[in-house]
Amino acid sequence: MLRLEKEVVTARFISPSGETVQAPIEIRTNPITGRTSRVAFSRIGEREAGTDFLPAPPPFAGDTSQCPFCHPRLQSKTPRLLPELAPDGRLVRGASVLFPNLFPYGVYSAVSLFDDTHFVEIGTASPGSYADSFLNCADYLQRVLAHDAEAVFMAITQNHLPSAGGSLLHPHLQVQADRVASNHQRFLRAKAARHFDENGSLLFSDYLDHERTAADRYIGRTGGWEWLAAYAPEGFFEIWGILPRVTSLSQVAADGWKELSRGVLNTQRFYRSLCRNGYNLGLLLIEDGASPLELRVVIVARSNYAPWVRSDHTGFEVMLGEMATFSAPEETATGARPFWK
Repeated sequence: MLRLEKEVVTARFISPSGETVQAPIEIRTNPITGRTSRVAFSRIGEREAGTDFLPAPPPFAGDTSQCPFCHPRLQSKTPRLLPELAPDGRLVRGASVLFPNLFPYGVYSAVSLFDDTHFVEIGTASPGSYADSFLNCADYLQRVLAHDAEAVFMAITQNHLPSAGGSLLHPHLQVQADRVASNHQRFLRAKAARHFDENGSLLFSDYLDHERTAADRYIGRTGGWEWLAAYAPEGFFEIWGILPRVTSLSQVAADGWKELSRGVLNTQRFYRSLCRNGYNLGLLLIEDGASPLELRVVIVARSNYAPWVRSDHTGFEVMLGEMATFSAPEETATGARPFWK
């Protein structure tokens, strides 16, 4: 039902030493999206500036004087939710606080803080702070759905450090809901529905069944969440967490968000071992009560936030629309597995 396809092409040239070189490139097709990505094996082991060691914290990591997310400015510098969503104006769970995004990307756009720590090195956050922030997001999205039943296109995302698009260092998740689907939501909704109609089964569960059997990209599990390296990565060291047979956030108990937090932090610790300090996270949801799209979180490492570090997106990605990575997903899984033990 799902085929994991790849084609190997070979570049041939004369090296400076006069030898004929054959350099293989794998072109893999993502079985979910149909998009292709490339693994350039000749660049494996290449020395990349800024990844010999974990970069130092940003020079402004210790300056909390202007951060609107730090106490005591939080109350005076951040907006409040409308009374119909939260009578108190903000949602508080443990040390996590959720409030509207001052610069929204959609009708229902919010920010969920972890706690009052201004800067957190990758892989060092507490599982409890992540779990509380995820639980705050789930609470907010359920309140939105009760208020506006058509705002079914939902997302929880994170940008860690400016190299990943983060505008503020203070750790937080972005959460939003809208009546208008994003490109990825529109595609995944149609793909999951078509797969269910044709096969009578769920898309990500079938993909996970295949990867469990293949084993070379499967990493491990945290509770109900199962983790694997993406077959055709669209980012560096791309890792997926799938919650099979769960198609709505209303089906996720509190423990499910805690288990997700553990897997996210395992991934961060793996990235830290590679001396990477930036990443993006995304969990897309379609809460219309009919979509067979299961919960899947996607995490990708980004270029380090440090001087003179090369961007992870070149003209190949931006202009050709095809990701080119330098490590095989099977190697990503091998390197990540110890962090799940």
